[in-house]
Parts: sequence; C-alpha cells; structure tokens
Amino acid sequence: MLRETRHEHLLRILREEGVLPVTEIARRLRISEATARRDVADLGDAGRLHRVYGGAVARDSAERPFAEEEVDDLAAKNAVAEHASRTVQDGDVVLLDIGTTTLQLARRLHHRAITVVTSNLAVYEELRGDPEVTLILLGGQVRPNYRSLVGFLTESSLHQLHVDRLFLGTSGVLPDGRVLDTTDIEVPVKRAMLRSARRVVLLATARKFPGTGSARVCEAPDIHTLVTGRTSDPATLAVFREAEVEVVQV
Repeated sequence: MLRETRHEHLLRILREEGVLPVTEIARRLRISEATARRDVADLGDAGRLHRVYGGAVARDSAERPFAEEEVDDLAAKNAVAEHASRTVQDGDVVLLDIGTTTLQLARRLHHRAITVVTSNLAVYEELRGDPEVTLILLGGQVRPNYRSLVGFLTESSLHQLHVDRLFLGTSGVLPDGRVLDTTDIEVPVKRAMLRSARRVVLLATARKFPGTGSARVCEAPDIHTLVTGRTSDPATLAVFREAEVEVVQV
C-alpha cells in the first residue's frame, strides 16, 4: 500500500473509531508498529490527527460553542425533551449524554427521586443544587468549548456502571440508520455509554436527518427508542422501524 493511500486509510479509520492505539493501527493497516508510529508522527506533524499516549485520535472538526448550539432549534429540542422526561420514573438511574437536547431534558428532571449520571457539565450545573436528584458526574478531561468530559477516565467510570436508560444525543442520522457525531474524541465515550445501559433512547430533532458528522457512534439496531420530530425523514424512520426500534414523533 502506498504511503499516501495508507495515510488516508488511517485517517478514515480514526474518523470512524475515534481513537486507536498504535498496536491496533498496525493490525488494521497490516504494517509494523514502527511504521505505524512513523505514520502517526507524520500525520500529527502535518496537523491531520492528534497524537495521544500510545496512539492517535482524529483531529476535531470545527464545532460551534455550546452556548450557540443551545439556542439553535430550541422549540424542537424542547418538544423532544418534554416527551423524554415523561418516560423517566421515580427511582430510575438515567445516563445523560453530552449536548444541548439532553440539557433541555435535565431541566425537566428537577425535584425527581432519580439518579442522573452524566459527562455533560451543563447537566451537572443544572442539577447540582437539587436535593431530590442523586447526581453522579463522570471523571475525565474537560472539553471547555462543549462542556463535556472525555478520555479514558470517563470510559473507565462507565465500565463500572449499569443504568436503566441512556438518553443519547447525535449530530446526524444517515438514511441507513447510522448515528453520527462530529467530534471524534467523544465517540469512545458514547460507545461506553451504550454498553452501560439497559435501554437506549436516541434524542434527535428533525434537523438531525441527515445532520452532520463523520464519526459512527452506532446503528439503528443499537437503539431501543427514537424520539424525534414530526417532520423527520420518513425513509430514515422506516429503517429504524424495520430494526424494531420504537419511533416516537412529537
């Protein structure tokens, strides 16, 4: 495989997987670990990926500040969050993903006898003063621009948990049912969340069909319930229904 072709292949894998150690890069590309380290170094020096200890992560695409995202499409987010809040029962242990739709959900969970687990700092700030809510904040590296926690500490914390329901956010949903994120470093955390939950509820306004993003988080069969808008793409919703996902349009 030519060096340039190999580099493009590596970048594509990182966009899909989020972060990989050098040993796994070498296995995927069928090259030596020494060659894999050189490729990572070359692409890192060129600004095309971020080097991390023992591996590499895809370079983040430019993202809007959280405050701007929060007010965008607000009515649709509120409708989705309102329905989701009515499905939470007293005594539930729920996991809230990063994002602004999950923040709107958190604002509807005050004064509830529930446990909320999150890596979303905005959710933490919203609920931290509520004496009725048991709040668990996952550890990890702070991403100030999007008010979230990421990294191996976040993933490790999730491995110790089993929650009743995950409320998952997304930047885009493709017509074939793939659920995407724009920020590669968030993907391993989202996948750890999926493994920690008994049921997964995807919160996605109509604008998320197809939305944006290049990193695959999961696919339709990984979701139990999709809460979305009335104008969401019918063909994509049909893919979810075919996968036996409960689709709720609000």
